[in-house]
Amino acid sequence: MEQVTIRRPGLAARCAAEIDEIRGCFARLPEINDVIAAAAETMIEALRSGGKVMFCGNGGSAADSQHLAAELLGRYLRDRRPLPALALTVDTSVLTAVSNDFGYADVFVRQVRGIGRAGDVLVGLSTSGRSENVVRALQAAREMEIRTIGMTGEQGAQVAEHCDICLKVPAERTNRIQEMHIAVGHILCGFIEEALC
Repeated sequence: MEQVTIRRPGLAARCAAEIDEIRGCFARLPEINDVIAAAAETMIEALRSGGKVMFCGNGGSAADSQHLAAELLGRYLRDRRPLPALALTVDTSVLTAVSNDFGYADVFVRQVRGIGRAGDVLVGLSTSGRSENVVRALQAAREMEIRTIGMTGEQGAQVAEHCDICLKVPAERTNRIQEMHIAVGHILCGFIEEALC
């Protein structure tokens, strides 16, 4: 192990405490094993039937949306055919036009109504479970017979109301929720890749 000099010794103790908290959250993740498996099956069925997977979220969840869409469209762990997936967070012209003309609450719902089709899947990420634009997109998706999957934290009741499946990771702090979302997202991508490629 490399020798380092720590000028602020309290940081090492804080680091240990952060790692313990992360470990505690991930130790509880098996509580939602069945929900993760159900989400994977839903996505696999949609892709196998010619549908696509759409992701949406704000801030860090927007970044996670892009990350997970890229894993499916590009590659996760193996070279294979691209899978139809997109993040509704990337087109700055659409994001700014819809926000300006209709309001930010419509920024995802307009896209779902424009490009979503029955048989697709919409994955809405919201660490708080209260993101209005994500909730509205999920509501519209259900009306259109698009399967809905939510990714939120333990308190994500509002998002959960509008989802066929809701992955409520066992954490309450935003940073811990985001860490678990990307881990769960990677699990889903692995299952999908194994099943379809």
